[in-house]
Amino acid sequence: MWSLLNCPYCNISDDNSHEVIMSNESCTYTLLKEQEIKGAGIIVPKEHRETVFDLTQDEWNETFQLLQEVKLYLDQNYKPDGYNVGWNCGHVGGQHVFHSHLHVIPRYADESMAGKGIRYLFKKNQKVD
Repeated sequence: MWSLLNCPYCNISDDNSHEVIMSNESCTYTLLKEQEIKGAGIIVPKEHRETVFDLTQDEWNETFQLLQEVKLYLDQNYKPDGYNVGWNCGHVGGQHVFHSHLHVIPRYADESMAGKGIRYLFKKNQKVD
């Protein structure tokens, strides 16, 4: 598990694999420089918070405000047809970096998984009696 000493998101602006696009007082929006999905990025609180449940009310508000600005940025620069937005919390919930981060993933009509939401994998593997 990550600690404050080796947390990759505590100083994400210093990480050469991320490009800081915008920020506000409480959080930062970055894109990976090598993207699997064009425009996919994360909003990260500047203070170390392990999960979304640890955010302060001000951090929640600042995250929401930045998310609105991120959407405008993505709409203007990438023109997606839809979005997935979400948090992974805890190891079982799919969290791999234990510094809270909100995934903002633009979706495109011409991609192979178009129309498949984040629960598609779970629904696909469910057994119907």
